Amino acid sequence: MGRRPLSRADARRSVGHNDLVSDIPRRAASRTARLAALPLGFAGRTALGLGKRAVGIATDVISADIQQRTAEQLFSVLGQLKGGAMKFGQALSVFEAALPEEMAGPYRQALTKLQEAAPPMPAASLHKALAEQLGDDWREKFAEFDDSPAAAASIGQVHKALWKLPRARKNARIKTIPVAVKVQYPGAGDALLADLKQLSLLAGMFKIIQPGMDIKPLLAELRARITEELDYGLEAETQAAFATAFAGDEEIYVPKVIASAPRVLVTEWVDGTPLAKVISDGTPEERDEAGRLMATLHFSAPARAGLLHADPHPGNFRLLADGRLGVIDFGAVARLPGGHPEPIGRLVRLALDGDAGAVADGLRDEGFIKPDDEIDAEAVLKFLRPMIEPIAADEFRFTRSWLRGEATRLGSPRSPAYQLSRKLNLPPSYLLIHRVTLGSIGVLCQLEASAPYRSIVQKWLPGFAPVA
Repeated sequence: MGRRPLSRADARRSVGHNDLVSDIPRRAASRTARLAALPLGFAGRTALGLGKRAVGIATDVISADIQQRTAEQLFSVLGQLKGGAMKFGQALSVFEAALPEEMAGPYRQALTKLQEAAPPMPAASLHKALAEQLGDDWREKFAEFDDSPAAAASIGQVHKALWKLPRARKNARIKTIPVAVKVQYPGAGDALLADLKQLSLLAGMFKIIQPGMDIKPLLAELRARITEELDYGLEAETQAAFATAFAGDEEIYVPKVIASAPRVLVTEWVDGTPLAKVISDGTPEERDEAGRLMATLHFSAPARAGLLHADPHPGNFRLLADGRLGVIDFGAVARLPGGHPEPIGRLVRLALDGDAGAVADGLRDEGFIKPDDEIDAEAVLKFLRPMIEPIAADEFRFTRSWLRGEATRLGSPRSPAYQLSRKLNLPPSYLLIHRVTLGSIGVLCQLEASAPYRSIVQKWLPGFAPVA
C-alpha cells in the first residue's frame, strides 16, 4: 500500500524475460506479426531436431528440447499480448494435468505462469484509464491506491487500494475498506478480435501441448463468450448476483461489488492462499478440501444463482484463513436460470445403473446422437463409463495419471473410444457447460484431490438422485 509507481526498470525486473509491455499492442499488424513468428520458430526448432537426429542424438532428447523451447516462446508471447491470446493460454493451462509426465515437465512452469502474472501497464496509462472511467477526481474516492498491480488477468490488471466509505454524518470519521480495483487494458477489445482471428493458425503448435486436442471448437466458443468480459458493468451485475446467492455461506465467499464502470470494477479485497500455491505447496488435506469446495461451487451455483462460473483456472480462487473458498473474476459465466440441465444428471445416473438403451435414447433426445445415426448403445455406455468413475463411488481421488489415461483413451486415433467420439455431437447449448466441467476436472487433477464428489452431485445436480 502506498508504494511508489513502478519505474520502467522496476517493471522490466518484475516481468523477467517477458520484458516491459507498455500497452496491449493494438494494431492488428503488430499483433499478427508476433503470433505469426511462432510457427516460424517452431519450424526452425523442428528442422534443428531433424539435424540432431541425423548425427545420432537420441530422439527423446530432441523432442524434449523442442517442447521446452516451443512452450517458452509460445507462452511468453501469449503473456505479452494479453487479450484473447493470453485468455486462450489460460484456458489451455488447466489441461496441463493431462499431459504425459515426461512431456509435462519441461514446460509446466511456462504454462502455470500464465495463471498468476503478466507484464503490467505503465502508471500513466493506468491513471488515464481510472480518470476516464471514475472521473478526474478518482483519487478522492480512495484513501490509498497502490500503482503496482497485485495481479494481472487476460484483459485487465488488479490493484489493491483503500476505498472511502460514505460518512454516516457530516463530521464523522472517514472509514475505509480494502478493495480490488480491476482496470481493463487499453485496446483490449481490438486485441481480442485480432487474437481470435490469428490463433486458429497455430493449431499445429498447440498439438504439442495436447496431442489430439481440436482447438477449433474451443476458439469458436471463446469467440462467442469472451467479448462479454470487456463489459465490466455486466460483470458487476453477475458478481453481485453471485454475492447475493452465497451471502453468509460457510463454504464459498464471493466479494461484494463496491463500484463499477464499463472498464473499471471495484470489489471487496480477498486475502487468502492462491489455488496455484495450494496445487504446488499445499498439504494433502488442503488440496482435498480445495477440491471439495471447487466441486461444491461448480454444482451448486447454477441452482443457487442461476449462473455457472465459467473460468475455472487456479488464479481465480483463494483458500481463505477461515476455510472458505474465495472466488474472484466473474467476467465469464454461463447463464443457467433453470440450474444445470436435468438430462445431465438423469443420464449420468442411468449410465451408472448400466441402462445402455435409456442412455442412448436420452442422448439422442438431447442431440448428442444425430437422429438418423445408427449407434451401438452398449458401446456408448462403455465409452461413457470411465468418464463418470469419479461419482461411481462414495469417495474418489482425481489424479494426473487418471486424466492422462482418459486423454489417451479419448485422444488416440486407434482407440475405440476415439472412433466412437467422432460419431457423437456436442449440442451448442451444452458446449460451455462441457468446457467448464473439463476445466474444473483439470484443476481437480492438478490438486490430486480426494472428496465425496458423489454426494455433492446428488445434492445439487438435477435428475441425478433417484426419484422417490
